[in-house]
Amino acid sequence: MNYRHAYHAGNIGDVLKHAVLAACLVYMQRKTAPFRVIDTHAGIGSYPLALEEMQKTGEWERGIGRVLAEPCPPAVAAVLQPWLDTVRAANPADKLEVYPGSPALTRALLRDQDRLTLTELHPADYETLAARFAGDHQVKVIHLDGWLALGSFVPPKEKRGVVLIDPAFEVTDEFERMADGVIKAWKRWPGGMYLLWYPLKDRRAVDWFHAALEEAGLRDILALELSIGRSDPDSPMRGSGMTLINPPFTLAEDMKTALPWLRDVLAEGPGAAAIVRQIVPE
Repeated sequence: MNYRHAYHAGNIGDVLKHAVLAACLVYMQRKTAPFRVIDTHAGIGSYPLALEEMQKTGEWERGIGRVLAEPCPPAVAAVLQPWLDTVRAANPADKLEVYPGSPALTRALLRDQDRLTLTELHPADYETLAARFAGDHQVKVIHLDGWLALGSFVPPKEKRGVVLIDPAFEVTDEFERMADGVIKAWKRWPGGMYLLWYPLKDRRAVDWFHAALEEAGLRDILALELSIGRSDPDSPMRGSGMTLINPPFTLAEDMKTALPWLRDVLAEGPGAAAIVRQIVPE
């Protein structure tokens, strides 16, 4: 599977990922102490819809395009507001022309005391990302493999923070690499909040991943899934999941409100699903 961000920005995977990320960052703001966000696979930060890659796939139309086109019930709107307000702020002409990726979304939700570390391995994407945040003293952009970043930057000096892990899933052992990386990071920083994104194409791989985290002793693990229909390892991605370690205590109930609505808006056939499941308690 090729999941380079520029081809898929604003798609169904980003809908889940960014709604959850925004909710977690707003939760972090409840305390005045500073926090750091570490984004291990950052991409280019923000994505104009005119990009050749986005025009080639048009996946945003079936993701953020559908979400913005549908009136949102008040309870759902309250959950999605931090994410959707950021998308709207990036498009002041009230027409979707740019989709803010996780770096742009995170930057919009930082306070003056908070910091953001972005790592990106792809040379051209790194250059674009570095140019985007040049001169921003709250953002550090580093040309580095995301898995090495976990070993280099965890724990952060702030002692509070969020780690977003969003790999490309271009290699067959990505779940193994993600499990190994987050387990090692958690052992150094058990109080951090970890957000782990993955495509839903192989249920056995996802189950193995969750079992590996539990067997390593990690606690307070929440799984969220959003699917537009049934998928399998040989089909295009039709759903994604996020596993969170130390999630906000409010998140599960918020997602039980928002994910069913997103499922109904995005559904494309049998098998559409919205799942909130506690894998391991606190």
